[in-house]
Amino acid sequence: MAVDYFLHEKIWFDKYKYDDAERRYYEQMNGPLGSSSHQQENGASTILRDIARARENIQKSLAGVSSTSSSGPSGDQNDLLSRISHLEVENQNLRSVVSDLQMAIFKLESRLNALEKSSTSHQPSPVPPTQKVEPFSVPSKKVELPSASPAKKPEPAAAEEDDDNDIDLFGSDDEEEDQEAAKVREERLRQYAEKKAKKPGLIAKSSILLDVKPWDDETDMTKMEECVRSIHMDGLVWGASKLVPVGYGIKKLQIQCVVEDDKVGTDILEEEITKFEDYVQSVDIAAFNKI
Repeated sequence: MAVDYFLHEKIWFDKYKYDDAERRYYEQMNGPLGSSSHQQENGASTILRDIARARENIQKSLAGVSSTSSSGPSGDQNDLLSRISHLEVENQNLRSVVSDLQMAIFKLESRLNALEKSSTSHQPSPVPPTQKVEPFSVPSKKVELPSASPAKKPEPAAAEEDDDNDIDLFGSDDEEEDQEAAKVREERLRQYAEKKAKKPGLIAKSSILLDVKPWDDETDMTKMEECVRSIHMDGLVWGASKLVPVGYGIKKLQIQCVVEDDKVGTDILEEEITKFEDYVQSVDIAAFNKI
């Protein structure tokens, strides 16, 4: 029974064999254990070599710094001297440029002053404020052209006598002429006022489109239109008309008319049309436009 139990139980009896095989494998991969000390010695020797090289480099760098420090002040002084000389040269050039600019500005100012003086000398003298300048008027005189055959000059004594005869000390002729001119002017004004009163003024008119609706589809539309057109009023003119279908076989009369606003109103038209009760049910204004 015990043997059968061990046969069915899962126990690793050969584990030591696997452990030995694993150890041998790692030894082959990494070498024996004694070789690790040799590798440590090699690493220490490389570190020492690196330290020695670093010391040599430090010594060399210190030697170079001391040599440059010994020759430094003289080199810096030379650089400063060269820079100072360069700055002095630039300063002199700038001074020359500034002096040239000052001379050019002085010349321009002198030229401007000369131009101002010349312009003021050529300007006309201003008109005094109290002086009035009136426009020059040429007297209108008739110019007589000389005739082909020169006429005889009248005697001066005869001309003086004619002038004396023309002079009227009392001025009766002038008064009569003024009265006649006033009468003519009044007559013309009266005629103008009469003509203006007779001239007709602007008459305001309107175009109206009416919808006249019957009672039913059996209404005689021709007779209804004759009744509407039988309305005569001063300032009323009937126009075109047509029948417009409304629905269910019923048609309405759409008629246009032109009226004078001062004489005919829309209310009067509606009242006159609705008097035909046998044919007309109602009247509506479809459109209203001023002419």
